[in-house]
Amino acid sequence: MAATSTFLRGVIFYEFHVNRSVALWPCQLHAEVPPQNNHGYCATLRPRPNTANVPAFPGTLANASYVYVASYDGDQFDPNLLPEDRNAISSVQDAIQKWGKLTLVYRPSEADIIILVTSRPSEDLMAVYDGHQGPNGNYLWRVMGRDGLASGETPLVTQFEKGFDSVQNHK
Repeated sequence: MAATSTFLRGVIFYEFHVNRSVALWPCQLHAEVPPQNNHGYCATLRPRPNTANVPAFPGTLANASYVYVASYDGDQFDPNLLPEDRNAISSVQDAIQKWGKLTLVYRPSEADIIILVTSRPSEDLMAVYDGHQGPNGNYLWRVMGRDGLASGETPLVTQFEKGFDSVQNHK
């Protein structure tokens, strides 16, 4: 695994190259070390904690009742879907059913909210789209984190639930 740092739009990203894929993690600069052996400046970078900045949930979804969950690469019944993504879909669906505030649907055309997930060894991603516009538009809300969609404990879904509850309380 190779790693490099990148400065983009005022944020330092730590770039990991794993199995031909690239993951960019926002990092915080924690220390600067003086030049040694003419190698320039060296910095210690650590990934920013997942819970530090949970984005605000869009109020336009306050009246949502139905949710469709899939991966960016297809739905849970797609035979070409990676097992990690199929497990992430299942974990998100299970957590939403246990939560009980939204009803799962199995066709995107029936959904008020579309949730797309991706699960990789380096990081999981969960993005929320307006069901009436479909996933081809811009996402309305998104969170990422390592092991965020693991079976049993789904911290990214917990963040989604808290965000959804916050807009429900302000209706």
